[in-house]
Amino acid sequence: MTTVELPIRSTSAACCVGEACSPITREPLGSGGATALATVLKALADPARLRLLSMVAAHDGGEACVCDLTEPLGLSQPTVSHHLKVLVDAGFLTRSRRGTWAYYALVPGALDAVAGTLATV
Repeated sequence: MTTVELPIRSTSAACCVGEACSPITREPLGSGGATALATVLKALADPARLRLLSMVAAHDGGEACVCDLTEPLGLSQPTVSHHLKVLVDAGFLTRSRRGTWAYYALVPGALDAVAGTLATV
């Protein structure tokens, strides 16, 4: 069985009760796997969050300061910070502090893991 790790930080929402998940077309999802996948997809199911992921990934050096993201997105800094926190908590972005600013980078393979879980085999 081929498995894919979902980018979830919470162990309580671990896919397939602590194991990696197979593509959902290979075998029925269990309760824990469905909950974990829904949590990840919910984090992605917002246009602002999808734009943030794209903006961070496309930014010079593959990381962006929250200060670089608010104006292009057209949202307030607290709103952008909330969306970024959701993406960090779901395992799609990492966050590092430099002085008073937070910098975000895409977690390598995080989007591939979700795509692999949704893939038809």
